[in-house]
Amino acid sequence: MPELDWSDLRHALAIGNAGSLAGAARQLGVNHSTVLRRLDALEARLGARLFERQRSGYQPTEAGLMLLEQARRMADQADEIERRVLGRDRELTGPLRVTTAFVVMEHLLPQPLADFARRYPGIEVEVVENAFLVDLSRRSARDAQAWSRLEADVALRLSPHVAEHLVGRQLGMSQCRIYALRAAAGLPQSVQPLPVLLRDAPWVAFERDATTRVYDRWMRQQLREANVRIRADIFNAVASLLHTGIGVGLLPTFMEAKHPELVAVSEPIPEVAVPVWMLTHPDLRDTARVRAFMHDVGDALAARLKE
Repeated sequence: MPELDWSDLRHALAIGNAGSLAGAARQLGVNHSTVLRRLDALEARLGARLFERQRSGYQPTEAGLMLLEQARRMADQADEIERRVLGRDRELTGPLRVTTAFVVMEHLLPQPLADFARRYPGIEVEVVENAFLVDLSRRSARDAQAWSRLEADVALRLSPHVAEHLVGRQLGMSQCRIYALRAAAGLPQSVQPLPVLLRDAPWVAFERDATTRVYDRWMRQQLREANVRIRADIFNAVASLLHTGIGVGLLPTFMEAKHPELVAVSEPIPEVAVPVWMLTHPDLRDTARVRAFMHDVGDALAARLKE
């Protein structure tokens, strides 16, 4: 039997994961006909049918299940090889992808990132907005030339919990307070007890059904009887609405510098304080550009969070 082509196995694995040719094509960044051609070639080489073509999608046969299990093991090994090779990189050059939330990029990262770019002109940093912690041990593409489709090298997260297999450090705590437009009629202008704000003030809140963040859960619990005027999905939208004087709302204290028109009307709220983490995968922590970024930018952010 001719030697198996890993690329064909990769296409079969994508079909198994996606359950369709179209889904596999999107995952791999190729067209529908390429996936079908690769599958036909693999089935012909093995002399076995790997998938049953059904209305609901492509369902693996018994032979297909066995092949997918082995292909997943091979993919995991390929991932490990890639990470270990990247981890041996000692050059302060090349691409570095950082994933974080938009509010962090806008309010915490700009100056440390600019200072880092000046210090290491050979490193090209790409920041990707992503509200969910990326599992840096898994890559979204196997093609070594398609770095644009790979997951991040470093994650900067506001979260009380992080994946145990990732390494890094806690940079500090993000505190939150209630804010109102300065000099707005009908809105508090000085620090008030939280029960008073919950009872008397009109609110700009988060989405009603949002539950994933600490802030979401706090608002669902605390604002049940409050006068909610408008809801928004992210902190930046809340801040924009607060500038209209429509109500009060919750913001991280690190947003204060860019919003001098807003005044804090509560003390920091312990229940919504969250750690700020900088994380990477163990196999990447010795990569020179990852190590430099985590040290330099991490130190700058830790100092900023202490202010």
